[in-house]
Amino acid sequence: MSDMLTLTTHPSIAAIDPHVWDGLGDGNPFTSHRFLLALEQSRSVGTGSGWQPLHLTVERDGAIVGAAPLYAKSHSQGEYIFDHNWAQAYVRAGGRYYPKLQCAVPFTPATGARLLARDDMARAALLDGMMQVAGRLDVSGTHVTFCTEAEAALGAAAGFLPRITQQYHWLNRGYASYDDFLGALSSRKRKDLRKERARAQGFGGTIRHLTGDDLRPHHWDAFWEFYQDTGARKWGQPYLTRAFFDRIHETMRDDILLVLAEADGMPIAGALNFLGPDAIYGRYWGCAEDHAFLHFELCYHQAIDHAIAHGLARVEAGAQGDHKLARGYEPVPIHSLHWVRDPGFLRALEGYLRQERDAMGAEIEALAEFTPFRKGDLSP
Repeated sequence: MSDMLTLTTHPSIAAIDPHVWDGLGDGNPFTSHRFLLALEQSRSVGTGSGWQPLHLTVERDGAIVGAAPLYAKSHSQGEYIFDHNWAQAYVRAGGRYYPKLQCAVPFTPATGARLLARDDMARAALLDGMMQVAGRLDVSGTHVTFCTEAEAALGAAAGFLPRITQQYHWLNRGYASYDDFLGALSSRKRKDLRKERARAQGFGGTIRHLTGDDLRPHHWDAFWEFYQDTGARKWGQPYLTRAFFDRIHETMRDDILLVLAEADGMPIAGALNFLGPDAIYGRYWGCAEDHAFLHFELCYHQAIDHAIAHGLARVEAGAQGDHKLARGYEPVPIHSLHWVRDPGFLRALEGYLRQERDAMGAEIEALAEFTPFRKGDLSP
């Protein structure tokens, strides 16, 4: 078999066979062809969004053996591993930071493979290809965010700079029930969470789990209102269009869990989750009424319930949120890769990231002391 590899960029994922793309992935819903296509078809990405698709494939003997979700970016919004300070420093030094290349899932701070490939040779070719494309397009550099630890190591060997940031994930240690999970906590924390859940569930209505064909258009109408309200408060305007939710209903409803709170038969709050082979990913939340602890119940506790019931290894509940610690979510390292074409700026970033990694390691270790688990009772 020939080792000759051919790199190709694609202005739309629609140009790539979905069976080929998904056959290279690991089942993560966010790097699935249907998710990325929904972003494009709904115009959540593309012209005017600052996320211009430029997906990369690697072919060997005429067959695609590697692929990566790649975008030309004109800003740093919607990334969650941010480089705003780098951009400002780059401009002060007389450079032009934007556009840049971003290998990522837009608006989605969830971990998973970014170099979809059958072997490390193809993965290395994807990384090299990103650097080549950056040079060809005369952009500042390229970044790979929320990648796996193994991809981070491969990228470091290829000349990318590894970065470590931090999120909170709930880890399933073989719990048989939520009460079993509570048994791993200190007595006071168990009582606090029981009280919190009782108060949240006493809001005067019902909580429903909706997936697959149980999801109906009126559920999406309600959730769109929730999403618009939350998006307007957090980002100024929502990243996703209304059409995106219609698209994922058509193509991904079996990969979705909508946790909905209803009062008098009317939706008043909801949390949208995506389901992977080994994890549940909390993505969006919103409400029409404020009730004590209902946000924590729908977003965190109900996700834990689902993970335990379905034997999932973890819950990823999105970016930020120190309040997740008290609810059993633990600090974990998040990996990314960064490369800029300017050698002087690359050297400066290398020193900065080395110090940041040391500080982040110490922060994760310190935060772990604030989890509600009994001391010395956790196993890896």
